[in-house]
Amino acid sequence: MRLRLVLPLLALMAGFGSAAAAPVAADPGPVTAGTTAAADACYSWGRTLSQGASGDDVRQLQIRVAGYPGYGGVLALDGQFGAGTKAAVTRFQQAYGLGADGIAGPATFAKIYQLQDDDCTPVNFTYAELNRCNSDWSGGNVSAATAKANALVSMWKLQAMRHAMGDRPIVVNGGFRSVACNNAVGGAAASRHLYGDAVDLGAGAQGFCGLAQQARNHGFSEILGPGYPGHSDHTHVAHRSSRFWSASSCGI
Repeated sequence: MRLRLVLPLLALMAGFGSAAAAPVAADPGPVTAGTTAAADACYSWGRTLSQGASGDDVRQLQIRVAGYPGYGGVLALDGQFGAGTKAAVTRFQQAYGLGADGIAGPATFAKIYQLQDDDCTPVNFTYAELNRCNSDWSGGNVSAATAKANALVSMWKLQAMRHAMGDRPIVVNGGFRSVACNNAVGGAAASRHLYGDAVDLGAGAQGFCGLAQQARNHGFSEILGPGYPGHSDHTHVAHRSSRFWSASSCGI
């Protein structure tokens, strides 16, 4: 985290005395020790990634850009850098004013490093927000490790959604539930909360409908909001195998 904070200051100092800002450059080229030095304790990429690449480093990238699949899309987290990943990387780059070539290199990784905390969560969301049921993510319909990993992906989707909505805070009312926690609140037996990939959102500054409508662009295959039974007081976003969007009061 400390290293990340130094980079913007150095960039600002380097710009003093310049007559004009340099044009935005594309993001190819090698990832060197100098460019990875900015990484925090979470994860560091050791090479530039482009279409055709594969491996865990591609999957780690896919998690961070999972919120940029395009309207109605869901990005596969399969470690294969295909056309969908290139498009998601391009949208991520466009969202942050980077050279939008779909190649993940030093500039793209530097932005990701700025956006993530040392536990790999995006800077504006925490594991504690996504689990108000217990401390160890146990007792759901998947292993504790899987539930926590699913929540991490949801947070990166929410980070993309937050940025698209003017970086206004998104209120998280809850996420993962164990079977016991789900029963205690009267949750559905097949609730995605039991898998760790569902999040309930408060209205905040955006409003329930604003959140539901925007979520369509950020990789959520399940969106429930006002107009759907039991969802007049929150917007629910989640991942599921097939799309199910229902918020009739919001035009969805």
